Amino acid sequence: SGVFSKERIDRGTLVLAENMIVNKNSKVLDVGCGIGILGIAAAKLFNADITMSDINKRAVMLAKMNIKLNSIKAEIYQGSLYEKIKNNDFDVVLSNPPQTAGKKICFKLIEDSKKYLKNGGNIQLVARHNKGGKTLSKKMEEVFGNVRVIAKKSGYWVYLSGKEEK
Repeated sequence: SGVFSKERIDRGTLVLAENMIVNKNSKVLDVGCGIGILGIAAAKLFNADITMSDINKRAVMLAKMNIKLNSIKAEIYQGSLYEKIKNNDFDVVLSNPPQTAGKKICFKLIEDSKKYLKNGGNIQLVARHNKGGKTLSKKMEEVFGNVRVIAKKSGYWVYLSGKEEK
């Protein structure tokens, strides 16, 4: 108990998993990974090098079990957002942000992602457009200077903002 969508893949996560843009062999960070769906999908579909984090101890335990069941390698940390993440050269940050945790946490997830992305990297979030997604996309635009919608399905929109190459 206490783990988001532990028995099935929620619609938002599924929409992001089906539409994420990840190059082969990329370094991917799944923030708020829950049971590990997005990271596992990126590893299996794109042979990505995966790092995951979640604040929930049970979610991390379940993600570790799912990593093992899916025979993938991944680093996983229990901590708030980027708290335990040491690398700052990710190609992609993926998240189905914890909107129930509030705007402050979601905004911090977006703002701090910039520090962990290498030049040319991007953050991809999924949210219900009319239930907070619009606000998150505006924050992404503010932080990165760009945002685009890469998918829309069942009320969920996948937003992408990129860190410009220097």
